[in-house]
Amino acid sequence: MEKTAFKLLLLGVLFSSHVAMGVPRNKTIKFPKKPPSHHQTTTTTPAPPTTTPAPPTTTPAPPKTDAFLGPAECLDQNYTRLSCNRVFCPPWMRCLEGRCVCKLPYLCPKDEKMLPVCGNDGRTYYSYCMAMAVSCRSGRPIMSHFEGEGCSKDSEKVESSIDDQTGVVSLKIPGKGTLLVCGEAGWNMAAANVLCRNKNHLLGAVEASSVDYTDKETTGADHCVNVRCQGYENSLAECSFSDRTPRGRGDKIATVTCFEEPKEGSKCEFRCVNRKCVLLEQTCDGVDHCGDRSDEMCCTACRGDSAFRCKSGVCVSREAVRDGIRDCLGGEDEIKTHPVQPGLSYPEFKSTHQVPRNPEFKSPHQELKASRDILEGKIHCGIPNATATEEIREGRRQKRVVGGLEAKPTQIQWQVAIQERGRIDCGGAYIGGCWVLTAAHCVRPKPEAYQIKFSLWKKRTVQGTTDIVPVKNIIIHHKFNANTYENDIALLEMKKLPFREDCFLPNPAVSAVCVPWSVQQFNPNHTCSISGWGRKRDGSSANVLLWANVSLIDNCQQYYKERFKDGMMCAGDLEGHVDSCQGDSGGPLVCQDSLGISYLWGIVSWGEKCGQANYPGVYTQVAHYFEWIRGYTTWPAVTKYNV
Repeated sequence: MEKTAFKLLLLGVLFSSHVAMGVPRNKTIKFPKKPPSHHQTTTTTPAPPTTTPAPPTTTPAPPKTDAFLGPAECLDQNYTRLSCNRVFCPPWMRCLEGRCVCKLPYLCPKDEKMLPVCGNDGRTYYSYCMAMAVSCRSGRPIMSHFEGEGCSKDSEKVESSIDDQTGVVSLKIPGKGTLLVCGEAGWNMAAANVLCRNKNHLLGAVEASSVDYTDKETTGADHCVNVRCQGYENSLAECSFSDRTPRGRGDKIATVTCFEEPKEGSKCEFRCVNRKCVLLEQTCDGVDHCGDRSDEMCCTACRGDSAFRCKSGVCVSREAVRDGIRDCLGGEDEIKTHPVQPGLSYPEFKSTHQVPRNPEFKSPHQELKASRDILEGKIHCGIPNATATEEIREGRRQKRVVGGLEAKPTQIQWQVAIQERGRIDCGGAYIGGCWVLTAAHCVRPKPEAYQIKFSLWKKRTVQGTTDIVPVKNIIIHHKFNANTYENDIALLEMKKLPFREDCFLPNPAVSAVCVPWSVQQFNPNHTCSISGWGRKRDGSSANVLLWANVSLIDNCQQYYKERFKDGMMCAGDLEGHVDSCQGDSGGPLVCQDSLGISYLWGIVSWGEKCGQANYPGVYTQVAHYFEWIRGYTTWPAVTKYNV
């Protein structure tokens, strides 16, 4: 009697759709019926405001766009270099609720290979990252130079200057004397903005230009140094320098004109987020003209050959392509097939370039890369230990059929089975540490009733690589709605082994999948994969783990109307050939980026008319819940990036 009552209660609360269809929970149809229509609720639409609209003269004009800049919906979000749902935070910052925020300096990585930095305050900092973290929190430039020429308070420091009459830029560098800045490649608005901001022109530069070199008597030096800045630096001292180059008559040297607040009513083609005005033709060219990078964040294409467009719509400098640092969210700038543009790239990362064996100046860019490598190496996720991810027959991809293909025994290494009192009705995904993600409708707050099965291939038979781990805690999202399936996500924390921090012994057949932090990491039509022990084409229960490819589908609202909520997403095949309803609820939808790293993009949640045209499967969008996940699992347990 008690067991029967428990089953009825669980079916009634979490799986009302299965009761309505006459399908008990032990069957393998995993999607609940559609959530109830909002016509059954008491929610009403607010009446439109009765106040008189503001006159047109007080309404900001929409941003001017062209074939490269846009769309307006993106520009309205006011994205900048600090918007970590579109770009990466530097190592001295971390992503918090979509924005890069300053770290405490001690959180920067430490490594004996990193170069100490001499500060303007007379202190020695153990790394470039630490000096930048101090600058970030204090709002003033800290770095002078890399250790080697003295770091005391009275020692010589790097100083930059702008000639009042000519605008010629020069640098005073410890041990090198006074040098001009070369006017060739590298001197652009990003560097000019850094210099002008350092000289108390808060909106940066209006122009980065060059003039012909005359003589030492006029300019004060006969050598120049190339300077390359990213745009986030507080002074030129934090930028990368190349070796000194002698100047002769007619050679170019850098000049700058700093930005002054324009007169009231002056023409503004593009208004940056920081309120600076730049020309429309200066947007989407890979150069940070605004000083906050807002001119490069919403681009349908990039202007010319000097910029590279990320799939997220951000234009980066062509120098960023294959420079050893991932700039695009999907890593497409580091694909080996991309050509390196000669003369523009940071040479220390280009095996095709001739690199001086003993460069005259140490590179902040190299130090930034070292910091990123250490931080991103703290967690290993998204790359299985072995096995193929495609079933290839006679040189062609096999056609996907409803129900999917049989996986190989250790192919999908983050797939887990969630067993409740001997039954497996749901799947999940291993995200590292002692954590598994699944759908909230799959579990109840009774951890003692559950076990996690890793490396399970045949649903009813353990294999040699299978691990079975008891559950310690179940965290169901506090806003989960069992009627509408809003916030259908849950974390399962597993029990640790005695006297260890691990939950199971190292298993080569088990790998964690990465957790995405931005809903913009993958775009509509991206091909991803689903997996589970769901129904086969004939309706019978699958004994072997199945998988199939599906596409991400945009504008799912049109298929499910008001039943589609924030935190939901759709994937499948609008023709009905492949649908995730053939896999277990709670199972993973995994997308792979350009560098081959796999992310848990969705969790099987619900759907309607399984496998029929125009009724795609609905998933919980994992990136939407990144902050919720991170709050329980801590930073390094869930992400490689922006930590």
